Amino acid sequence: MSNLETKPADGVAAGSQVNPVENRFTNKFAHILSDLGKNGIFLALILVVVLFSVLTNGILLRPQNISNLIVQNGYILVLAIGMVMVIIAGHIDLSVGSVAAFVGAVSGVFAVDWGLPWWLSIILSLLVGALVGVWQGFWIAFVGIPAFIVTLAGMLIFRGLALVVLGSASIGSFPGEYRALGNGFLSNIFGEFEIDPFTLGVAAIAILALVVQQFRTRAGRSSYGQAVEPLAWFVAKLVLIAAAIGFFAYELASYKGIPATLIVLAVLVLVYGIVMNRSVFGRHVYAIGGNLHAAELSGIKTRNVTFWLFVNMGFLAALAGLIFTARLNLAGPKAGDGFELEAISAAFIGGAAVQGGVGTIGGAIIGGLIIGVLNNGMSIMGIGIEWQQAVKGLVLLFAVAFDVYNKRRSGGR
Repeated sequence: MSNLETKPADGVAAGSQVNPVENRFTNKFAHILSDLGKNGIFLALILVVVLFSVLTNGILLRPQNISNLIVQNGYILVLAIGMVMVIIAGHIDLSVGSVAAFVGAVSGVFAVDWGLPWWLSIILSLLVGALVGVWQGFWIAFVGIPAFIVTLAGMLIFRGLALVVLGSASIGSFPGEYRALGNGFLSNIFGEFEIDPFTLGVAAIAILALVVQQFRTRAGRSSYGQAVEPLAWFVAKLVLIAAAIGFFAYELASYKGIPATLIVLAVLVLVYGIVMNRSVFGRHVYAIGGNLHAAELSGIKTRNVTFWLFVNMGFLAALAGLIFTARLNLAGPKAGDGFELEAISAAFIGGAAVQGGVGTIGGAIIGGLIIGVLNNGMSIMGIGIEWQQAVKGLVLLFAVAFDVYNKRRSGGR
């Protein structure tokens, strides 16, 4: 029998041994760093909130300002949900601001000029937005024109149509039920109280549902042998999120209760979160963004998926336009200016990858909230719009640069 020599591994000196305790500590520390990277966007939101709370002497976290923050940024968050789905699939949509303005103008014609019932005006306006998505989705999915070009053309087309519909004027005022979409509140269900118990009850249910869902997800991953974050960090993260929800719910309960815009957002996040994480369509969207050719070879009808993505984007752009119009009680020719840039920024700041295949609905919402807090905080401080734009541009640049750095560090291209 021949003798076998054991050679030291590369980078390890002969005769030396790897300390198992040190190795376990190193692996655990690396795992924590990885978890921090995954949850970095949430930590960034907390940091931004704390920073501007200090810089504004607490004005940022006053009940009325928190409520205004949600109402003023609701339409951007709605757009961010659709935009992140489009970006995950490897596309972009530059037309959402113009589509929102066009649908807002059309809704003004329905509800004010024609005197249609408010609910019918909203339904017809959402249908118009979906038809806009059908138009753009056809050119992108079935004709094969890049989404950048189609939606750039759409940005010009629907901005022009909005001006045509409005006649370069404005339309108002809207019925009270219509305005409630952007300015309404759900409160006083159980009577008049200084602190609305209904809002606190909804928050308690939301926290309980979140905790149950997170523990079930963790248990499912463990049962399949997948890596899970350390229990201490997992519990600490849940406590932090629950505390944040509870705090903001208390602030809302101290003011007027739950904004109608927040209810719309909660429903959208729940529905689209299920679609992207638990449905075949959602898995197909990620597959297309990750590798289009492989998705086609695997039998995915990529054209159909792309088409419905843009139909959905048109629908959500219409909803955002309705919320914005309802908040202002006015359909104007300047509505929707810059909405597309805010939505795209929210998606990328929230962790979506430029190449596609990566991103989450929750990340896009948090990215939109970061932009909203930046806008609100700098406005309270009296910082001019020119500096606000510069700061948001830098935040977007650093967010994308961080994504690129992470990919290079992990060995990706």
